[in-house]
Amino acid sequence: MSAHAMETVDGWAEEVRRLAAERDAVILAHNYQRPEIQDVADHVGDSLALSRIAAEATAREIVFCGVHFMAETAKLLAPEKTVLIPDAEAGCSLADTISADELRAWKSEHPGAVVVAYVNTSAAVKAESDVCCTSSNAADVVRSIPDDREILFLPDQFLGAHVQRVTGRKNIQVWAGECHVHAGINGAELTARVESEPDAELLVHPECGCATSALYLVGSGAVPPDRVRVLSTGGMLAHAHKTSAARVLVATETGMLHQLRKANPGTEFMAVNDRAVCRYMKMITAEKLLRSLREEVVQIDVPTEIAVRARAAVERMVQIGQPSVGGE
Repeated sequence: MSAHAMETVDGWAEEVRRLAAERDAVILAHNYQRPEIQDVADHVGDSLALSRIAAEATAREIVFCGVHFMAETAKLLAPEKTVLIPDAEAGCSLADTISADELRAWKSEHPGAVVVAYVNTSAAVKAESDVCCTSSNAADVVRSIPDDREILFLPDQFLGAHVQRVTGRKNIQVWAGECHVHAGINGAELTARVESEPDAELLVHPECGCATSALYLVGSGAVPPDRVRVLSTGGMLAHAHKTSAARVLVATETGMLHQLRKANPGTEFMAVNDRAVCRYMKMITAEKLLRSLREEVVQIDVPTEIAVRARAAVERMVQIGQPSVGGE
């Protein structure tokens, strides 16, 4: 980056922090955001960590640099605060795979089932659910449900399959949704990357379509078990702080690499798929964040009748699992 560009970034960051202080706003950024957004934020993390921060925030406003369902979740947990998202069009392909009407129809086919909704869903879907989860506490949420109760798990099919594997639970019905970015990291690609970096550790997000392939590589003996971990983004960051590996392959959205590299500059973190970029996450730009702080746009609002029921499901999620472990 040129000296002029550095000065421009520094000036922008200074203005963002000045405006945030003036507005009494806290800036939250997801791990998949652009590096400059992560660097200017007060808190960077995954959906579970950021949900907890939103619930406990003392600032008057929350500016959420992430996708729409995350800002909605912050509003559910902090209804008295103004919650802003710099671009209201920053959606989520996974959240879009199920609607409240579709969930109601699914529930009617399975009366008495407990509905576990991944946090990557709209507030309307959360309102039709019993409890939410993230990728880090999904197994804990499922284990908290009596063994004789059927479970409807939605919407991510790969996370659902992972939860079935680690819990051994048989009575789970899984919705066939997927994140277009994580689904695009396929098993063949992962295998080729592992073969090209035989000494590297491998970190795989459970939303990835290649998670099963990663476990197959371990089971077949192609990769030692201690070199492969299926982790949430928060779990990846915790592992980055303590690993002594020279190289680590990472199967998730590429924005995660920024935090991993900051956590451990001595390790080379490499994407399994360099094209694994979420266009929705990247819709939050420096210019949009500045405009959001200057003009108080875009405000997030959730209708009361939806918010009351959705909040209960999210609060149950926040109470389950360890606060030190990451979420989505």
